[in-house]
Amino acid sequence: MTEDTLSPVLITNNLATRFIGQKVIYHPRLTSTMALARQAARQGAAEGTVVVADEQTAGKGRLKRLWLSPRGSLALSIILYPDMSYLPYLMMLASLAVVHSIKAITGLKAQLKWPNDVLIDDKKVCGILIESDLRGNTVAYAIIGIGINTNFRLTDFPEILPHATSLADKLGKEISRVAVIRHLLVETERLYLALPDGDPIYREWRDRLVTLGRKVQVKSGETFLKGIAESVARDGSLLLRHSNGSSTKIVAGDVTLRDYK
Repeated sequence: MTEDTLSPVLITNNLATRFIGQKVIYHPRLTSTMALARQAARQGAAEGTVVVADEQTAGKGRLKRLWLSPRGSLALSIILYPDMSYLPYLMMLASLAVVHSIKAITGLKAQLKWPNDVLIDDKKVCGILIESDLRGNTVAYAIIGIGINTNFRLTDFPEILPHATSLADKLGKEISRVAVIRHLLVETERLYLALPDGDPIYREWRDRLVTLGRKVQVKSGETFLKGIAESVARDGSLLLRHSNGSSTKIVAGDVTLRDYK
């Protein structure tokens, strides 16, 4: 096997977790790890089951956008059955797990952009998607989807070159995706088991956001808003302060960090 080969055995062997990653469903090629994880959750898959693919042909990001996930990238989804009170923290802890894992495996320092992007030198290296199925006051399941640009060359994909990067491009060499996955699963479980006390997770996530204090433009639905990204609440929402002193709470949207006039 080459260093970058993926397999359930390589991921699970002596993995230092209680449940996350103890069962891995692997496919060389999938339409979407989220779609398969959703199906597995509905069929009662064990909590912590992970779906991993070498390549996704129809990966999705937030707002149903296409997520490019060619061979050499890292795409996985984690099935959880959390308490309702945990839901606001899933994006936060997943983001932190990615940042910690990138640092541990590559030495690269990553930052966070609200709401779900992981950046290196202001370029996107990872996207995170949280999907949950609510039944009244209970969570039927939640899925954390993570896509990391690892070992593919950005020059092969000029459409994303201006705003994206990969770990291999930053390091000048390929890395072991297995090593990244294993560290990511350990970190995710460590942070997940720290709940319901989400205060340390919220504070670290907030402090790592490059968005705060910046002039930004936010696209929320069909509306474009401008202002200072002032703060984030514990539910993950962004408070945008406008030039006239008023403010808007943004629950979901896309942020552009480039300064505007």
